[in-house]
Amino acid sequence: MILVTGGAGFIGSNFVLNWIAQHQEPVLNVDALTYAGNLKNLESVRDSPRYLFAHADVADRTLIGKLLAKHPPRAIIHFAAESHVDRSILGPDAFVQTNVIGTFHLLDETTRYWRALPEARKREFRFLHVSTDEVYGSLGPGDPAFRETTSYAPNSPYAASKAASDHMVRAYHHTYGLPTLTTHCSNNYGPYQFPEKLIPLMTHNALNGKPLPVYGDGRQVRDWLHVSDHCAALERVLESGQVGQTYNIGGRHEVENIAVVKTLCGLLDEMSPRLNRDPYASLITYVTDRPGHDRRYAIDCGKIERELQWTPTESFESGLRMTLRWYLDNAQWVRSVVSGEYRAWVERNDPSLVSVS
Repeated sequence: MILVTGGAGFIGSNFVLNWIAQHQEPVLNVDALTYAGNLKNLESVRDSPRYLFAHADVADRTLIGKLLAKHPPRAIIHFAAESHVDRSILGPDAFVQTNVIGTFHLLDETTRYWRALPEARKREFRFLHVSTDEVYGSLGPGDPAFRETTSYAPNSPYAASKAASDHMVRAYHHTYGLPTLTTHCSNNYGPYQFPEKLIPLMTHNALNGKPLPVYGDGRQVRDWLHVSDHCAALERVLESGQVGQTYNIGGRHEVENIAVVKTLCGLLDEMSPRLNRDPYASLITYVTDRPGHDRRYAIDCGKIERELQWTPTESFESGLRMTLRWYLDNAQWVRSVVSGEYRAWVERNDPSLVSVS
């Protein structure tokens, strides 16, 4: 089987759902169920004989060691992370604990497990670490896009914690021989994204007639990658990536934040017009910029395109339209997440009743 950490989060749950739909190989999902981890994302596979869930923190090395012994995986895909910049500014402790200490403990227990495998299984084993383009820092308007060789220059506590975890992964490969792979992705969007990130936040606020808060002048540039393209790229790296290598994964869609919001508003005007017929863009409000806000990210994904023959399939507008349709069709999921109802759902459906340990 494969073991996925953070499989109840946004990208992790999309990966698990895609994997179960396309593969016969079982998945063990290990998730601590912090605020952004939502078991309701995975209700459709909950009863599948190919899906197992363990309520565990990657920083709990004793429990991780027991899980590796009981459910020996041929690969680990490590999504588990605190990932919101604003939250990292307000409370960096949790980011250091999960992203740095958690990754270290996971690596250490994985290395212990890997060393005890028979030689054939040792050669086949992979540890895929999913990271972010934010470790590279910020680009100027004319700077070339981030490449795998770009120097690290993290500017937020979140980015710094992910950079530290990347370095630990690299060290465990070079020091102990653990067969690792690392990916850096650009901004993801798609179904099941917690409504603190730009696209689900703007969608939720717009549909509820609330202001659409845009930081500063809104001219910050991000590269946008639909989560389905990201999941496909991760599968390609897992199966064909060269051990010890890093691969950048981008959507090749650089867009200013204000343009994202205006495009989103235009699509909602078409797909779900307001009762008063006012355009959603009238709700846009400019707010004070966040401290240390990176101006531009851009990903050069030429390496994964050349070496692994992966390219993104969704344009930004097609992916955004699909995403908005999902949120419109799944309003109850959004309401439950925003209200905290899914926490009550977890308590009613005690994870110990549906988990493995």
